[in-house]
Amino acid sequence: MPKPIILCVDDEKFILESIKRQLKHEFGQTYQYEFAENAEDAMELIEELEEENEEIRLIVSDWLMPGKKGDELLIEVHKRYPKMIKIMLTGQADDDAVERARKQANLHRYLRKPWNDQDLLETIKSGLEKLV
Repeated sequence: MPKPIILCVDDEKFILESIKRQLKHEFGQTYQYEFAENAEDAMELIEELEEENEEIRLIVSDWLMPGKKGDELLIEVHKRYPKMIKIMLTGQADDDAVERARKQANLHRYLRKPWNDQDLLETIKSGLEKLV
């Protein structure tokens, strides 16, 4: 049986690497970790994984990315996958974007960059617990 997936979306590779290290250290082999550098790649990856009957449980997305912004991505994800837990992690989002994501994407939580490692992990854990 495939492992549930945590998807992280950020246009900065070093951010993705940092999150990847934290997730692997905290959760080990419990989850599969997937990464995308923009909203378009994230949606393609989500669709591919869905075709393979793999379950993405949680998405962590940056807000300020080339092309589609993170709030727009999370709203689109929510419309198609309402049970997926959505977290925005960014230093750039304006209040309107955060509020829009809260209302239209059922945003679990918004964290500012630079983030506290423990806050990020606790946010992810609390999001995953909602699915149990």
